Amino acid sequence: MRTKRAFSRLNQWPHLFPEDRSWLTLGVVHGGRNVNIASMATEIEFSFATLTASARRHIRVFQIYQFLDRFAMGLTVAVVALALTDRGMDLFQISLLFGVYSLTTMAMELPFGGLADSIGRKPVFLAAVIASLISLALFISTSDFYVLALSFAFIGFGRALRSGTLDAWFVETFKAVAPNVDVQPALAKAQSANAVGLAIGAVLGGLFPDLFGPVAQRLGFSIYDISYAASFAAMLGVFVFTLFVIAEKPRPKGRKALGQGFANVPVLIRDASLLALKHPALSLLLASLAFFLMATNPVEVIWPTHAKPMLEEGYANTAIGVVTTTYFFSIAFGAFLSPHISRIFKRRHAMTLAASFAGLAGVQIALALQGSFIGFVTVFILYSVILGVVESPASSILHRCVEDCQRSTMLSLKSLIQQLGAALGLVLAGAVAEIYSTPVAWMVGAVFLFVAMTLTLLLVKGLATEAE
Repeated sequence: MRTKRAFSRLNQWPHLFPEDRSWLTLGVVHGGRNVNIASMATEIEFSFATLTASARRHIRVFQIYQFLDRFAMGLTVAVVALALTDRGMDLFQISLLFGVYSLTTMAMELPFGGLADSIGRKPVFLAAVIASLISLALFISTSDFYVLALSFAFIGFGRALRSGTLDAWFVETFKAVAPNVDVQPALAKAQSANAVGLAIGAVLGGLFPDLFGPVAQRLGFSIYDISYAASFAAMLGVFVFTLFVIAEKPRPKGRKALGQGFANVPVLIRDASLLALKHPALSLLLASLAFFLMATNPVEVIWPTHAKPMLEEGYANTAIGVVTTTYFFSIAFGAFLSPHISRIFKRRHAMTLAASFAGLAGVQIALALQGSFIGFVTVFILYSVILGVVESPASSILHRCVEDCQRSTMLSLKSLIQQLGAALGLVLAGAVAEIYSTPVAWMVGAVFLFVAMTLTLLLVKGLATEAE
């Protein structure tokens, strides 16, 4: 009865659940059986010092992986648009290339999440790293639009492959080595390493073209290819680290096992989708995260174009680069604060989410009203910190709602829904900004954060009502 044990961990607030928990009971089809979600157990508060040596090592290994993987990605974040422009791409072509990436990712998210649940997280992640290496090699080798499109397709392919792989491995292994311990602080530690890796990668990725660009040009390459070559080397390091350090319980291998894994994917996707639709906590969580991305993605994408006119032309690019790095470090700090904020709400992670969404809505409006660069950066740092607070409570709720055999699929479904929300929000914000202005678009977007807050409060209210 693995489903009962997995769902027994959802009760993070024991005083809110009555003996009759019928609102959380549903028929989940699993392995040909209808399984009812049972009662839930209280979780133990996280304390790193009291964890077993194996649990502490598991957290450190995952932090190192998160840092290395995001560091490798961060090396190209700051220069991708510049590298494409240097290759002769115009804005329309650049937008088409990113469209290829987005479409590939969304098309492959769920199938590859299901594959990771079926044949194992580690082999699917290693395949994702190989796809990333192919993408980087193609990018360095060409200035042709169609080959670049193939490179971006491999980026999306790799993104879809890695979505929910080692994250799922981390959670299920953590639950095995630290039974009934609240996983949210552990996820927050990993998220901090993730953001720091991106920040340092972005700094170096922007610095390398200036330092080593002339060498690259003498060899017949673009100055920005230095950052891509560094990313390729770092990604090789990620592959070696994963191959030799990440340990996963062996699963069936070979062509037959792979074929069976692909055959199981539709069933896993169906079960995960049914679970998301029928489970109240998951439905509200996924909907709120979609609205959250609708509001915040336009800010994260558009802010440089809004802030740059506030600066003198001579140092504008440098200043934007510094703020980009500060943005990632601020997210890391927010992730560090997240467990402490959660304790204020007695580890009721939905309340932490609701408070974060409310705070973001207010700060996003304040950000839109800033007229000076100093004021903008000050508010933007606060905004980024709150963004960092959100991820681990949301992930903690999701992981309590699924069992291991569906974890990667559900993470991929979450990623897909978030991407759809982000894309829709960006389209709406672009239309509003074109008619009115970017600040107006951001203030309109803040309405979506209030919707996300309301959905999260509905979950809290539903739990409280059942407790009466």
